[in-house]
Amino acid sequence: MKRRDFISKAGLAGVGGAAAAAASSFPKPSLAQERIEMVIVSTWGRDFPGLGTNAQLMAERIQETSGGKIQVQYFAAGERVGAFDSFDEVASGNAQAYHAADYYWKGKHPAWAYFTSVPFGLTYNEMAAWIHHMGGQELWDELAGDFGLKCLAAGNTGVQMGGWFNKEINSADDLKGLKMRIPGLGGDVMAKLGASPVSLPGGQIYENLVSGAIEATEWVGPWNDYAMKFYEATKYYYYPGMHEPGGFDSLGINASWWGTLSKTDQAIIKSVAGQTNDWMMAEYNAKNGEYLRKLIDEHGVEVREFNDDVYDAFGDAAEQVFEETRQHSDLANKVHESFLNARSAAGGWLKLADVGYSEKRNRVLGM
Repeated sequence: MKRRDFISKAGLAGVGGAAAAAASSFPKPSLAQERIEMVIVSTWGRDFPGLGTNAQLMAERIQETSGGKIQVQYFAAGERVGAFDSFDEVASGNAQAYHAADYYWKGKHPAWAYFTSVPFGLTYNEMAAWIHHMGGQELWDELAGDFGLKCLAAGNTGVQMGGWFNKEINSADDLKGLKMRIPGLGGDVMAKLGASPVSLPGGQIYENLVSGAIEATEWVGPWNDYAMKFYEATKYYYYPGMHEPGGFDSLGINASWWGTLSKTDQAIIKSVAGQTNDWMMAEYNAKNGEYLRKLIDEHGVEVREFNDDVYDAFGDAAEQVFEETRQHSDLANKVHESFLNARSAAGGWLKLADVGYSEKRNRVLGM
């Protein structure tokens, strides 16, 4: 299969596409068979690198892998519904699935945040261990089922950058009064430190930075942030992001529709979602280093590390947020306890394995 050159036409989440581009046209079935219609709505702009292009590719692969039996129409953000309307569009049955970051729905239930990423949370490898082998998927099913959904892991962006700031952040006091685009529980952490968190679709971030409506933003990492041109509006680029160390993307499916599918058709969708999950993470790892160099060499971006005092303040605020989150409901507490177990068990092993090896290797090679 030949992949389209998506990146040359990078769109922004929340920007409406032309009507002619709204529904992708994929190959028709070669043999007469029962057709299944599947509409996927998304929180990403059409052709946006990584997030958008992999969602589009996933839609194509579902249709192709099914031999054309599952006929897929894919709508980027703003083409059928707004980015943040995707959840209700699918839960209501008006569309069959969405591709999104589930922490966008934390206002409906705070446990949704755990299935994207939470402050001081799980890396990609830890998250995969939790979801697939440590009870995470079962808890996700319990939460999603209460809203008429079935969710599958369908992408990951890895450890994200801490964000773009128009001033240096040398202490927690520098965050007070700061208007920052940051969703999920990470936004709640910033609020504890006196910042004013704002939740915006990707396509609205740049204009709000330029206008001064917000003074800082997190997004993803160098590859996506380069495409968004945040370097034109802010000067300082901080790392590492405490708020999103392994951001899972979700294929959220209407549960009633899912229940009408055969086991074979369900397996096809599960397989493609899993393939998308691995492919996207690999692509982000491949691209972020290249685009970090471009940001520094071409645009003079100043990359700064959050100091230990700032990170300690993040940690203290995160514990307060977690305590409030687990008080929400029995399910929220159950999800949090399972998350803690995964962070301790899987994280403890990876500290010796992946982290231990990387530190030794980098010391020997002077990296």
